Amino acid sequence: MPEHNPLDTGHIDVIVIGGGQAGLSASCLLKQRDIPHVILEKNQVAHSWRSERWDTFCLVTPNWQCQLPGFAYQGDDPDGFMLKDEIVEYVEGFAASFEAPVREGVAVHRVTPRAGGGFELTTSEGRLTTDSVVVAIGGYHDPILPRGADRLSEDIVQMHSVDYRNADQLPEGGVLVVGSGQSGTQIAEDLHLAGRQVHLCVGNAPRVNRTYRGKDVVSWLDDMGYYDLPFDQHPQGDRVRAKTNHYVTGRDGGRDIDLRQRALEGMTLYGKFESVDGTAVTLCPDLAANLDQADATLIRIRETIDEHIGKHGIDAPAEPAYVAPWTPDAEITDLDLAEAGITSVLWSIGFKPNFRWIDADVLDERGYPRHHRGVTDIDGLYFLGLPWQHTWGSGRFSGVARDAEYLVDRISADRCAPLST
Repeated sequence: MPEHNPLDTGHIDVIVIGGGQAGLSASCLLKQRDIPHVILEKNQVAHSWRSERWDTFCLVTPNWQCQLPGFAYQGDDPDGFMLKDEIVEYVEGFAASFEAPVREGVAVHRVTPRAGGGFELTTSEGRLTTDSVVVAIGGYHDPILPRGADRLSEDIVQMHSVDYRNADQLPEGGVLVVGSGQSGTQIAEDLHLAGRQVHLCVGNAPRVNRTYRGKDVVSWLDDMGYYDLPFDQHPQGDRVRAKTNHYVTGRDGGRDIDLRQRALEGMTLYGKFESVDGTAVTLCPDLAANLDQADATLIRIRETIDEHIGKHGIDAPAEPAYVAPWTPDAEITDLDLAEAGITSVLWSIGFKPNFRWIDADVLDERGYPRHHRGVTDIDGLYFLGLPWQHTWGSGRFSGVARDAEYLVDRISADRCAPLST
């Protein structure tokens, strides 16, 4: 007898939206508690890893941090960094390990609370009702383009980082990469290593060493509890949720990204992008300040690790202080793309959330869900996999299992709670 298709019932106890590591983590734990549910995935399991990353993409955190429920990394390179295809294989393997009830190719167009409780979902396969919804699609949805990007000359190819795969996509000539977060710096390196002339607009993203005093910095930070620190105990509080992640890379076994060193190798650095008109680009005179700020974060993290080593009497090799290998001798504020031989611009300034399809009063003025550890004020509506949902590890392979367990415990408890009279 063929397996019953849960969408045929019209009503499902719990619907999980999103078939990435967050949605699958929730599903695994729901299945352990025998709670009927289905995952609706608009594309394929692990879609963002498979289809929204460049060819040489790899994790920036070590493989040992991949700790999905009951499916920790078991490969032979725990201190390495999985490549894109390996990440997809890991997520797919997790889904197969518990026979995840996932329906691929089903888009959710709207979620609406019902008057008597629960929700109605409008999907590409019709309408469904459910008692609980877990929105597990992360927090990075709509690519951001700077205001005025439409004024860029039509002779210049422009692309967002989400669409970049490799240097061969772009026409011959120089490439201007705008944005120096994790994606921007890694893509700039990818192009640089492919032999392209790279121009990079450097923002205020922080950076960190790959290794320090004999160990990966992620391991030091994990030892010190940084990945377990709740956001409301962080010195920056709620503001940390909008904080840019430190740039570093796991490529070629892992290494620092030192833009100053890349400048010595021929990469051209500028301050923040300000505007464009045709081929004329205006830049902020803040390159030196932004490089110094990134280095200050690196140095501060090193000092924190030094304090931890000293406090606990850990035997770790000493390292010399960081010395900047290059400093800009001038601030370039006007750049003509044509004169500089630049034929393409790659925007890498991030994404904004898009939860507008949720027809409930649950979003703040930024369009970000109001919640506590993924639990909203709307009974039965939950979020999972958001950056800094609870801790720094929440949006990563390292912390999503803990967040999923918290939510599934809450769902289970709510299902068992007696009805009020």
